[in-house]
Amino acid sequence: MRLALYQPDIPQNAGAALRLAACFRVPVDIIEPCGFPFNDKRLRRSAMDYGEVCEMVRHESWETYLGALRAAQQAGGRQRLVLLSTASGVSYADFAFADSDTLLLGRESHGVPEAVHAAADARVRIPMAEGLRSLNVVVAGAIVLAEALRQRQVFQGRTVI
Repeated sequence: MRLALYQPDIPQNAGAALRLAACFRVPVDIIEPCGFPFNDKRLRRSAMDYGEVCEMVRHESWETYLGALRAAQQAGGRQRLVLLSTASGVSYADFAFADSDTLLLGRESHGVPEAVHAAADARVRIPMAEGLRSLNVVVAGAIVLAEALRQRQVFQGRTVI
């Protein structure tokens, strides 16, 4: 299981995502360009020392990331790209996650463009109260990641991952 951030534009959220991933021992893909200097002190402050223990791969563009993902798939990998999207009709709670899934989070300000939406192998959403639009991107990522890991029995019988 992996977590991918598509062109994050809020350093505090990127830092919180790195911290989340470190705590769950999930690698992170950062798909650039970011909306802030990646060494931004706000990123370091929110990631705290967890950023140093998080397995992270930076990709210079969506095209570079997608090329690496598709190459891994062609080499026999079963990686699926699962986009968290308010436009999906599938609840994350009804989706069957796989160990090799990558959960893709969009930009805080704009989500993802249609080309990224189209490239996803699956799309899931978090059901919310009527009239409300979306959660903070890292909160959404944490909810879906925890469910995906629960389904894969990562937490079963463990106090430490």
